[in-house]
Amino acid sequence: MVTSTNKQRLNSSGLRRDLEVLEALSTPEALANQGLGVTRVSEMTGRDKGQISRTLATLAEAGFVQRERNGSKYQLGFQLYALASRTAEARLVQESGRFLRKVVNLTHETTHLVVLRGGNALTLKSEMSNHAFRGVGWEGVSVAALRTSSGRALISDWSNEELAEWYAEHSKDSLIIQPVIGSPLANGLPPASQSQTRSKINSLEDLYREAEVIRNQGYATVDEEFELGLVGASAPIRDDSNRIIGAINVSAPKTRIGQHLDQVGEIVARIALEFSLYLGSSKIRA
Repeated sequence: MVTSTNKQRLNSSGLRRDLEVLEALSTPEALANQGLGVTRVSEMTGRDKGQISRTLATLAEAGFVQRERNGSKYQLGFQLYALASRTAEARLVQESGRFLRKVVNLTHETTHLVVLRGGNALTLKSEMSNHAFRGVGWEGVSVAALRTSSGRALISDWSNEELAEWYAEHSKDSLIIQPVIGSPLANGLPPASQSQTRSKINSLEDLYREAEVIRNQGYATVDEEFELGLVGASAPIRDDSNRIIGAINVSAPKTRIGQHLDQVGEIVARIALEFSLYLGSSKIRA
């Protein structure tokens, strides 16, 4: 007879075996070889090959591992990375509040936490100032990244090869605002005025130069490139691996901060660095 306690032990044991397999596939050996075969995973975990094969098949069905096409190797799957990404962003949102409020207090402008989604910059959180530009928040809103300061900050540490690949795919993306379902703006914020805006990035070489400027000064700026009358400054946030995982952004009417845009950029960069250090980054700017 299998009691409730026995079931819990069996389930716990099964979960432990699954985790052992996932840990094996996350080792430097697995990453260097773009996966491992059943035999090697069996050796690393000390378990029967038949059992490992069944475990891998179950994990693959759930998307936690994936098998190479026409091959025998397994590697970590998309679902595992998707869960990790959502977890990291949840923490980013949770921890960001006091840093965003610092920027609001210093600039007196609404401040945003932004992440990259393919070719788009997505606002995860906003801290409103007394000005409350447009009278609404931007949380859940996705816009084409290339002509926004936040989008440029988010890709500023990429290699030229990575920038070239991204630019080829996204250089023609529309600027039209794309509210996420359920966001406060999902029912009618008008699209950005594109007809008269001009971008300073019109070629891949322009993007290379802009990325270098952002790396050197620690922040990105735009001046009426996204929307007429609107300027912005953004700085990257890094995690404990020094990877850019988000950006702090200030966007406001040019009449208010246009003459002080670099000063705003320096403030945003300083607070973004504080946030990065809090998250464990060791990358310190001079």
